[in-house]
Amino acid sequence: MRHQNSVFHDLLKRIPWAAFERLVEEHQADKHVRRLSTKSQLVALLYGQLSGAVSLREIVGGLQSHRSGLYHLGAQPVSRSTLADANGRRSSAVFAELFAQMVSRAGRGLKRAVGEAVHLIDSSSLRLSGAGSDWARFSDQACGAKVHVVYDANAERPIYAAVTPANVNDITAAKVMPIEAGATYVFDLGYYDFGWWAKLNAAGCRIVTRLKSHTRLAVTEEKAVSPDGTILSDRVGLLPQRMAKSRRNPMSGPVREICVQIETGKILRILSNDLDAPAEEIAALYKRRWAIELFFRWVKQTLKIRHFLGNSENAVRIQIAVALIAYLLLQMAKADQTTVTSPLAFARLVRANLMHRRRIDRLLQPTATPPHHLHQMSLQW
Repeated sequence: MRHQNSVFHDLLKRIPWAAFERLVEEHQADKHVRRLSTKSQLVALLYGQLSGAVSLREIVGGLQSHRSGLYHLGAQPVSRSTLADANGRRSSAVFAELFAQMVSRAGRGLKRAVGEAVHLIDSSSLRLSGAGSDWARFSDQACGAKVHVVYDANAERPIYAAVTPANVNDITAAKVMPIEAGATYVFDLGYYDFGWWAKLNAAGCRIVTRLKSHTRLAVTEEKAVSPDGTILSDRVGLLPQRMAKSRRNPMSGPVREICVQIETGKILRILSNDLDAPAEEIAALYKRRWAIELFFRWVKQTLKIRHFLGNSENAVRIQIAVALIAYLLLQMAKADQTTVTSPLAFARLVRANLMHRRRIDRLLQPTATPPHHLHQMSLQW
């Protein structure tokens, strides 16, 4: 009988296993390990993300019920305590660097719909509670982590992620993010730092963000706007010369302020260092920032980063990295088929058929009935 891979097996084939093995060797992640290899840990955690399992016990039980299928995956069943120990002790760097390598490989064949890259920057807070979460404590009664993401708006995928305690400011995390020269960066008021803006500007990046209401602009030029549009004004000017009484503002060149009235009637002061593009284009770029908000919402609804399998810093970092890897696997698999266009509908179909032996591009088709052999006895009632 011709072997048919399970949907889960088909998804895992998209992982660069040779690169993963090099990372395991580099970090000595399997050194002195007897029970659970790094690969088996990754397979178990991906199963949890894609199947919707909300606890270690549910992951272990699900894998145990499909233990015959694990052989083809090169993995093995796990125990709850062993998986918990691995999440707490094995370096999260292996999983974070695997995510980075998968992003890099996906980017090589990417054809952008727009000329240059458009990177959206934002963060999302995650609540933690219970033993082991003191590393993320920000008050006497609450603990939390924050995931900081750079999202490629054209490719519709994250290209960078970092995890910090929730009390770390967004701009603090942004200052250590890699910068792609010449890209467009879109971000909100959480990244209000003239020094960081100057760093982006020096790298040839286009900046699209908001000005605070109290920030004054020394206007040097007024551009014409349509009286019937949502653009109320388009002005070029200079930011204040001082960031504080003793610090000179490094963002000393001319910038652009575009005032836009949105559907709610609120007026936004959009700032950009692009002095030439149409005002409507700058406003549209800022509006694209909603794509990263939708990404966070989709990940929280579809994958598992609301309920953590462990509260230690290492366990949280591993779970978030694996969730992002699962997101990339779903995105790549969805691109390989044309039947299901909705990302949410595709993820639900994968979850329902995860351990079934079906082609991932035929999830909506009925399961084929094995052909009747001429020499096989047929019983009819």
